[in-house]
Amino acid sequence: MKAQRDRWTNRPAFVMAAIGSAVGLGNVWRFPFVTYQNGGGAFLIPYLVALITAGIPLMILEFGLGQMMQGAAPLSFSKIHKRWEWVGWWAMLVGFVITTYYTVVMAWCWNYLYYSLSLAWKSGAKDFFFNDFLGLTDGPAKLGGIRWPIVFGLFITWVSIVWIIHYGIKRVGRVVMVTVPLPVILLAILVFRGMTLPGAIEGIRFYLTPDFSRLLDPKAWLAAYSQIFFSLSLGFGILIAYASYLPEKSDINNNAFITSFANCGTSYFAGFAVFSVLGYLAQATGVSVKDVVAGGPGLAFITYPTAIGLLPFLPALFGVIFFIALLTLGIDSAFSIVEAVVAGLRDKWGMTQRKATIVFSSAAFIVGLFFTTGAGLYWLDIVDHFMNNFGLALVGLAECLIIGYGFGTERFRRYINSISEIKIGRWWDFLIKVVTPLILAVSTILVITEEIRRPYAGYPQWALILGGWVLAGLLILISRFVLMRVKGKEG
Repeated sequence: MKAQRDRWTNRPAFVMAAIGSAVGLGNVWRFPFVTYQNGGGAFLIPYLVALITAGIPLMILEFGLGQMMQGAAPLSFSKIHKRWEWVGWWAMLVGFVITTYYTVVMAWCWNYLYYSLSLAWKSGAKDFFFNDFLGLTDGPAKLGGIRWPIVFGLFITWVSIVWIIHYGIKRVGRVVMVTVPLPVILLAILVFRGMTLPGAIEGIRFYLTPDFSRLLDPKAWLAAYSQIFFSLSLGFGILIAYASYLPEKSDINNNAFITSFANCGTSYFAGFAVFSVLGYLAQATGVSVKDVVAGGPGLAFITYPTAIGLLPFLPALFGVIFFIALLTLGIDSAFSIVEAVVAGLRDKWGMTQRKATIVFSSAAFIVGLFFTTGAGLYWLDIVDHFMNNFGLALVGLAECLIIGYGFGTERFRRYINSISEIKIGRWWDFLIKVVTPLILAVSTILVITEEIRRPYAGYPQWALILGGWVLAGLLILISRFVLMRVKGKEG
C-alpha cells in the first residue's frame, strides 16, 4: 500500500516555506552582484519584465503542476507523458550542482559569524575576504590548498540541513515561521545605516538610474531571467515538490503572487543596503561606483561587513546577528532544494526520508569541497554562471513547451482557477506558449554566440568549457542513465 503523502499543517506554513525557498541568499548575495555586473539601474528593467513574463507565470505553473499531480518533479512530468520525466530529473541535477556551491557560500557565513566577534575585517573588508579568508589564487588553474575553516562551515551547514529534513515537511513548516521574517528586519537596519553614509546617494543613483543602452545587451536580459529563476526557486523542482504536499483545494494563484512579490521586494530592498555602501566606498577611494570593486560572488562579503563595521553602536553584536540572519536565509533555500530531490527519490524508488537525505547530502558535501580551495571562488563563479544562465533556463523553456503544447494551457488554467480565489485569464496562456519561451530561447542563443567570441568574465576558455559545457554534458549523461535504470526496472 502506498504511504500517505505528508501535508502542510496549514496554509501559512506552505506560503512561508515557499517564500523561504525563494527569499534566500539569492536576494541578499546574488541579486546585488548580478545587478552590479549588468549596469545597476539598467538591470532593474529587464528584471521587472522577467518577473511579469516568466516569474509569476512559471510559479503558477509549478505550484499548479505539483498540486495537480501530487508528486515531485519527475513524477509530475511523467504523469503528463512518460517521455517528459527527464525534465524533472534534469531540474533535480541542476539543483544538486547549485546546492554544492550554495552551501559553500553558507559556509562563508558561518566563518563570518565567528569573525564578527572581533570585526576581523576592520583593516579592509576587500583584502580580508580575498586574501586572508579565501586565500584566492592567481586563477582557476591554480587550485591552492583546501581552506579548512570553510570546510568546517560546510560540514555544519549540511548537518543542519539533514537535521531539518530528517523530521519531514511538518518540521520544515515550523522552522520557516521563524527563519523567514528575522533576516528582513535585520536587513532594514543595514539599509538605514547604509543610507546615512557619506557618498551613499551616488551608489543609490547608480542603482536606480537606468542606462538604456544596456537594454540592447542580451546578456543583461538572460541574467535577469536567470536571476528570477534562481531567486524564485524556479526550475529546481522545489515548488513542484512543495505544492505536492498541498491538499486538493488550495489557492494556487494567490500563493504564487504573494511569494513572487515578497521575493522580488526583498531583492529590491537589499539593493539599497549594498549600493549605498558601494557609494560610500567610491567616495572614500575616489573612483566611480561602477569601478569601486570587482563585481562577482564576493561582492556581498565586502559591502555588508563594511556597513557593519561602520555602525555607531555594538557593531560586533550586530555582525553576529546579521550573519545568523544570512544563515537562516540560506538554510531555507538549501533544505528546500534537498527536499525537492528527496521527494523525487521517494516517489520513484520508495527510498526512506533518512536514506534519500543522507545519500544526497553526502554526495553534495564531497563535491562542495572543490569550492573550498584557493581557486574555489573562480570555479563557483563559472559554475554559477552556467547553471543559472543555461541550466535553469532549459528547465523553464521545457516547462513552457510541455504545458503549452503538450498538456494544454487552457485545460491547465481551468484547473488552477477552479481551486483559486484569484482567477487568471488568457494572458497566462499567451505568456507560457509564446512570450516566455521565445525570450528564453533567443536570449540563450545570443549569449552562447557572444560567449564563444568573448569568454565570460575574462576566464580562460578551457575553464569555461570544463566548468560549463563539460559539466552540462555530464549532467545529461547522468539523467539519461537514471532514465535507463528506471525503464529497466519497470520493464
